Amino acid sequence: MPKTYLQGRPSHQLRSVATLLGTTAAVLARRCIGRPLVPQWSAAFEIGTLFFRRQFIHALALPDMADSRAYFDSLYTVVVAKPQVEVRPSNAGQPRGDWFIPRGHNSPLTLLYFHGGGYAFYGAVSRHFIAMLAQLLQVPIFAPDYRLTPEHPHPAQIDDGLAAYKHLLDTGIDPNRLVVGGDSAGGHLALMLLARLGEAQLPQPALVVGISPWTDIGRRGESQFGNDRYDMVQGCQTLQYGAWLKAGTNCSDAELSPIHQRYRGAAPVYLQAGGKEILVDMIRDFASSLQQQGARVRLDVWPHMTHEFHAYGHTLAQSQQAIDQLRAAIAWATGAVGEAAFRACSQTEIDALVLHDPPKP
Repeated sequence: MPKTYLQGRPSHQLRSVATLLGTTAAVLARRCIGRPLVPQWSAAFEIGTLFFRRQFIHALALPDMADSRAYFDSLYTVVVAKPQVEVRPSNAGQPRGDWFIPRGHNSPLTLLYFHGGGYAFYGAVSRHFIAMLAQLLQVPIFAPDYRLTPEHPHPAQIDDGLAAYKHLLDTGIDPNRLVVGGDSAGGHLALMLLARLGEAQLPQPALVVGISPWTDIGRRGESQFGNDRYDMVQGCQTLQYGAWLKAGTNCSDAELSPIHQRYRGAAPVYLQAGGKEILVDMIRDFASSLQQQGARVRLDVWPHMTHEFHAYGHTLAQSQQAIDQLRAAIAWATGAVGEAAFRACSQTEIDALVLHDPPKP
């Protein structure tokens, strides 16, 4: 059952409740006169999208980053209140993070998953999403608590990502049974990690998954600002996150963007996006770049969805389809099913397809 959480400072809670009530009233009033923002959206989806947009805008306007994070965490709703998952913090001396282990699972696989949040937030709602993902995929997930910006610019995040990957290999996890994934900035980190594995002389994983991944930290595509009116994340925010990532370094946008990296010979990449999110054009460009390099890639786009619509779990048909597709992609990459089975379950607009099977594990 969905559940709403309130926590933190009373002033943050009050403002968040007021924002939710105001957003709800505005959406319902507009719908009463036949003017939904997107006809294909439910009222609940429209309210959730606009509420989180307003929460992000206010959080980023606060002068103190700790206060920004506290405000963003003050009110959030999850669709699975208590995922059937055991959460275990990593041990001392290991990369910081948490294991999300589905109760009763029998999967031989491991998912190394990087959370989203523009590299600046790791909200409680993100932890709930990872727990829900572990339950629905029935795969143990290790989610690193990587260092955040603006306090820790590049290369802190990629260093922490590589450390987590090496740690899992050192514990004896077979790379052919290891999947790397992430959403938004976490998808950026997963893709940057993939580009660094050859240089680090580390084996490739079975698959890399990007959920609404940030593939260019600069300006790219009309959707980055053209879809502002639909998405919960705004184009100007991506530029702020990019500036924080580069702060104090001599790195260019290209050096820190997956779309400018080399992926020939890399593990297969599976990408998912919403057609109304701000990042969809850069994600399409990235998929095309991978194809031009001869890399194995598939992109699925749900035309009317926004950034990270997966968070709605079983309560939204498109979210459930996307998670089912993630499960199918993992099964394909680890040899459990063939490509035909992976392609057959798609109910989406397909922009790019994997054209050949991955190496047998």
